[in-house]
Amino acid sequence: MTTKKQKTTTAIVQQPAAKLAGLPEGYTEFLAELKNEIATARVRAALSVNRELVLLYWNIGKQILDRHLSEGWGAKIIERLASDLRQSFPDMKGFSARNLTYMRDLASAYPDSAILQQLVAKIPWGHNVRILDHVQNPAEREWYIRKTIEHGWSRNVLVLQIESDLYHRQGKATTNFKRTLPEPQSDLAEQMLKDPYNFEFLALADKAKEKDIHRKLLTHLREFLLELGIGFAFVGSEYRLEVDGEDYYLDLLFYHYRLRSFVIIELKVGAFKPEYAGKMNFYLSAVDDLLRTESDNPTIGVILCKSKSKVVVEYALRDTGKPVGVASFKLTSSLPKKWKDSLPTVEDLEAELNAIQEGDNK
Repeated sequence: MTTKKQKTTTAIVQQPAAKLAGLPEGYTEFLAELKNEIATARVRAALSVNRELVLLYWNIGKQILDRHLSEGWGAKIIERLASDLRQSFPDMKGFSARNLTYMRDLASAYPDSAILQQLVAKIPWGHNVRILDHVQNPAEREWYIRKTIEHGWSRNVLVLQIESDLYHRQGKATTNFKRTLPEPQSDLAEQMLKDPYNFEFLALADKAKEKDIHRKLLTHLREFLLELGIGFAFVGSEYRLEVDGEDYYLDLLFYHYRLRSFVIIELKVGAFKPEYAGKMNFYLSAVDDLLRTESDNPTIGVILCKSKSKVVVEYALRDTGKPVGVASFKLTSSLPKKWKDSLPTVEDLEAELNAIQEGDNK
């Protein structure tokens, strides 16, 4: 039996559907365009607000810095200034003595207003504070700002990348890419690799076996993708290839959207051995024949070892015709406290992966 309440509910649900039938042609597309414009405008407005806030803070900091240098203003004056500003603008946050000190540090770190406008003002204030806290070298600061803009790093991910010393690790692996890949793919592939890779998030001891590292990397796939960097998509683990009736298994297979190529990763818990390069060369030939399409670039091999001799690696790769890179990785039996405090949340990692996908779809 249908009650009056049920009839009323049915009418409410059906009424919009009836109206939709009478909408003019093109309305749906028009609505979609408006939604897109509104969403874009909201993003621009948020970026504009952040930009103006950072510029305001820099200007305040510059004036404090100038008075500090010319008249010797110190911490007591900053504390008094913070109190007076909070009293004058009770509805505004950010006028604590600590934050005013950061404003002064910002003006000191970036005296060039051009860099301020082009880079510093494009990332949130909280990100700028973390960079001021952790990075002293001007070139390194600029590098982390550019990477934050490029990858859309959250604050926690930024701190994680700084504390893992990404600036000094990226592009440091030993490769033969310059000889085996055309430009600019060779340059991009070089920057894709790090040395060493930081697997401290696995919380494994140095004597861990290959199967343990492999299993843990799959369990912590999001963290592993974050450590690998922008553009990687996971294809499979123990990926089976059949060659002349025999089965061969790749440790890890990825596809790199920016390089437009498959990437094979082989894990070795000991020191690099020359025969690893020969086996990788075989895998690369097989993947190129069995998986690669006409739109894909040559497959790239990455051998991750517990340790390596640069000379031995260079000899092993000298006459190899396929693109191969060799890098080391490090483990630890437990996470240092600073890492525990700065590890990204699931939401941070999802945002990083979304930024990867959105960047590659542009």
